[in-house]
Amino acid sequence: MKRTEGTSEQEREAKKQKLLKELGNRWLPYLTPKDAEFYQLWQENYSKLILREASRIPELLHKEVQQAFLTLRKHGCLFQDLVRIKGKNLLTPVSRLLIGNLGYTYKYLNSRLFTVPWPVEGSNIKYTEDEIFAACTAFSKLNDYLHKDTIQALDNLRLIKSEQNEDSAIFGMVPELSKSGLDMGDDMELKKRTTYNLTLLNYMDPQKMSYLKEEPYFGMGKMAVSWHHDENLVERSTVAVYSYSCEGPEVITCDKQSPEGRNPALWHVGLKIAWDIETPGLAIPLHQGDCYLMLDDLNTTHQHCVLAGLQPRFSSTHRVAECSVGTLDYILKRCQLALQNVPDDMEPQATRLRFLESSVIRQGEEIHNEVEFEWLRQFWFHGHRYKKCTDWWHLPMSELEGLWKKMECVTNAVLCEIRKEGWPMEQKNEIITDLLPLLTTRRELRMEWYMRCRSRIAQNLPEDQRPICWPYWEDDDPEMPLPFDLSNIILELQGQLLETKL
Repeated sequence: MKRTEGTSEQEREAKKQKLLKELGNRWLPYLTPKDAEFYQLWQENYSKLILREASRIPELLHKEVQQAFLTLRKHGCLFQDLVRIKGKNLLTPVSRLLIGNLGYTYKYLNSRLFTVPWPVEGSNIKYTEDEIFAACTAFSKLNDYLHKDTIQALDNLRLIKSEQNEDSAIFGMVPELSKSGLDMGDDMELKKRTTYNLTLLNYMDPQKMSYLKEEPYFGMGKMAVSWHHDENLVERSTVAVYSYSCEGPEVITCDKQSPEGRNPALWHVGLKIAWDIETPGLAIPLHQGDCYLMLDDLNTTHQHCVLAGLQPRFSSTHRVAECSVGTLDYILKRCQLALQNVPDDMEPQATRLRFLESSVIRQGEEIHNEVEFEWLRQFWFHGHRYKKCTDWWHLPMSELEGLWKKMECVTNAVLCEIRKEGWPMEQKNEIITDLLPLLTTRRELRMEWYMRCRSRIAQNLPEDQRPICWPYWEDDDPEMPLPFDLSNIILELQGQLLETKL
């Protein structure tokens, strides 16, 4: 998984550099609503981007959602993420919080975020403050509203396509459907692609940012979020975004001073066709309470960015996250699978293996790595931030840690077995050959996470957000059967493998 993410990152960077080289010193053209061709360009190339102006959304919902944003900011629940990009540890300029289904996670930029659960009837979720409970309830209501709105938007597009009526109007600001197809699928498929299971909240105050990147292709100005496709989503699923920024008199004044290009005082969403230098881009202004929907495959065929205005801005970005490997239920089932190789009543220091087949051992060690590096270390890398809202995750993470410790005992039992005399050489070699790369990856990732937690940027974070390198233990810890640093064990296995080949 790590190699795949790195390769994808390298491919994106290569495409970006190629595009910039083709451009040379010129800018690509882009349009705003002030341009006569703006709506025609939208209709022909960007028609799966639907804008819902604030006036079309219920006033009470606006009030509850906007108050929820302010509540979470007041209680310090929005955090800059420490992510890893091109081998560097960087703080995101945007502060975020993930709210969503119980036990769900969402991964972006190699960082796994854990949901603050929105209220579920019959659950025992405890929030640190009643106001935080009310805020999560508001975003759950917004989620329900946007789900229904998305179904309506897709139904309208489907109707237009079936009638093949180019003059039909769809809601929002786009007058007609583009020539690109719309793959709706059956009702079950439609539900799968529109039932948002989480929302990623964003907040940024541009006036407090010492540096924001300039948009590199069109000259659109300062970016809060660079060009990207949203990651780890169900294929062809919609992304729905609610935008809330505080606008003042300076926005109007600045508008009079910018006859060309976008108004730099207003926030915008920028769109372009992915890796295309022929089609002009769009910069669509976002006013307080506006929503936009990126329907069907728009997130795949196009890229979007967020262009900073002058005022602080919140957004709630509702997604159908691809969570086949990202839920608590999933990882607990994986743990059960890994531990089928040991008796339920095993003593930690006297673990007996039921099976010694190489495939069984390999599967168990793969799950061992998954639990440690995709769950435990990802969770504790965020420090104690989740306690700001709820302590819900701490009990399941404690359970996961207990299961992981059993897996450490299983690894130790495997090592004890292959040290015994009398093994058929071929079987022993097969086990060692499968085990070595998994233990090598474990050693390397442990050191990588250890160094990330102790980096200067990590140590300068507020105490409750400071990354914790956990699990961590010293070699003389009586509860742990194996050392934290596996270097000597790896050398031992390499030596055994070499001996059998002499």
